Amino acid sequence: MRGNGLRLSVTLLTVFPIGRQGTAPDRRTAGAAMAWAPGVGLLLGVIAAAVLLTAAHPLGLGPLTAAVLAVAALALLTRGLHLDGLADLADGLGSGRPAGAALDIMRRSDIGPLGTVTVVLTLLIQVAALSQAESSGGGRGPAALIAAVITGRLAITWACRRGVPAARPDGLGALVAGTVRSAIPAAITLGTLAAAAAAVVISAVVLGEPLGWTLPLAVAVGLAAAFGLERHAVRRLGGITGDVLGALAEVAATVVLVVAAAGPRA
Repeated sequence: MRGNGLRLSVTLLTVFPIGRQGTAPDRRTAGAAMAWAPGVGLLLGVIAAAVLLTAAHPLGLGPLTAAVLAVAALALLTRGLHLDGLADLADGLGSGRPAGAALDIMRRSDIGPLGTVTVVLTLLIQVAALSQAESSGGGRGPAALIAAVITGRLAITWACRRGVPAARPDGLGALVAGTVRSAIPAAITLGTLAAAAAAVVISAVVLGEPLGWTLPLAVAVGLAAAFGLERHAVRRLGGITGDVLGALAEVAATVVLVVAAAGPRA
């Protein structure tokens, strides 16, 4: 079951197809997949961080171009699904319509003006913050990027905890809503915060505090921002959808990058 959940998580959250899904997954497997989401985020974050480092240093393209390439790599590795979810949620919530009508707007294949602006601004903020973190030196760019991607997927795990309903009777939201015990994201959150704090301490001892104190704070603030958006979406739509999950990932990751980039240069 764990293997099935991991395969489904990688298949849903990345472009990498692992195995064949002969039949539709059951809710237990879907819940395991959502529990694995932060682990998949670690994989994506490491790949994107490698792109960032390669572009910035061996290739000498500079922090801005490197940040653009790293963010673009993430979009390609995830098929742009999270960005699409962010755009759809912005259109739905921004319409001011009742839940049913807002969900209908989110189902449409086209993206409205508000969704387009939201995605463009989000990408600009991500690139600017990552570029600032990378230009600060001391490994702050890769650390911020990995923390952001993990936190974004951890926000998905939290949104699938028991007690959070689905907005529709069908779709991804209906499959994964309420499938994760709260103890799972809580344990992963503690582990992520501990890892971020350990990275700060080690960098301070070995390299003279290049990461600064903002990394664990960024994780906490990113999750808080995602939680606020989740509460608002549930209140307006009646529950979560696949679009809501994608939007939570992007919002959490963006906030982590902004906060992690703050502080003095190394």
